[in-house]
Amino acid sequence: MIRVHVICEGQTEEMFVNELLQPVFLAKKIILVPALVGKPGRKGGNFKFERLHADVEKRLLGDSTAYCTTFFDYYGLPQSFPGKNAYAADADIQNKALAVEEAMTKELQRLLGDNPMRRFIPFVQMYEFEALLFSNPIAFAEGIDRAHLAKPLQAIAEQFTSPEHINDSPHTAPSKRIEALINDYEKPLMGTLAALEVGLRAMREKCTLFDAWLKRLEDLSADGSGAQ
Repeated sequence: MIRVHVICEGQTEEMFVNELLQPVFLAKKIILVPALVGKPGRKGGNFKFERLHADVEKRLLGDSTAYCTTFFDYYGLPQSFPGKNAYAADADIQNKALAVEEAMTKELQRLLGDNPMRRFIPFVQMYEFEALLFSNPIAFAEGIDRAHLAKPLQAIAEQFTSPEHINDSPHTAPSKRIEALINDYEKPLMGTLAALEVGLRAMREKCTLFDAWLKRLEDLSADGSGAQ
C-alpha cells in the first residue's frame, strides 16, 4: 500500500479527502492520510509558507517511504507566499497555479534537499475548494437541500470557462458567491454534502487542474514514482 500524506488547508478539504477521494484511491492500493496544516487542533486557513514547510518536513523526513502532497486554495494564500505574485490577477489560471507550485517546491527543495522532495507532489486549488461544487450546480443545490438555488448557481457557473476560473476577488470568489445566496452556509458540513452529491466524476470532467493532480497521485500505483 502506497501512503500519501495530504496537507489540507481546512476541515472541509480534510473531509473531502476522507469521504470522496479515499475510497477511490484505496481501490488503487493508495492510502491518503489527510492532516490540517500547522498545529494539531487548529481549524485551518492562514496557509503560511512557514507552517507548510514544517509539515512537509515532518511528513517527508519522518515517513521516508511515503509521498506528500498539498490541497489548499490559491485564493487564501498570503501575498508573501512563494509564486503568488508571479502573474497579474487576470492571468491564465494554469500559469498562476504552476507559478505557485514551482516556487513552493523550489523553496522547499532549498530547505529540505533534493532527495526527500522527489516524493513531493504540489497542488494548489484554483481558486477555492468551493469552485469544485460548481461542476454540477443542480447537484450542488440538491446536496445542501436548496433546490431553488439551482438556477442562480447555474447562472454563476455559465459565466466562466470552467469552475476553476471563478475569480478570486474578495467579493466574487466562489465561497463569497455562495455566501451571497446562502447566508447560513456552513463550509465543512454543507461543502461536504454538496461535494458528495456533485461527485468526483463531474469535478474531474470540468476541472482540468484538479483532474491533473489526481492523475499524478493515481500514477503512483502504476510505477511508484509519481513525484518529480
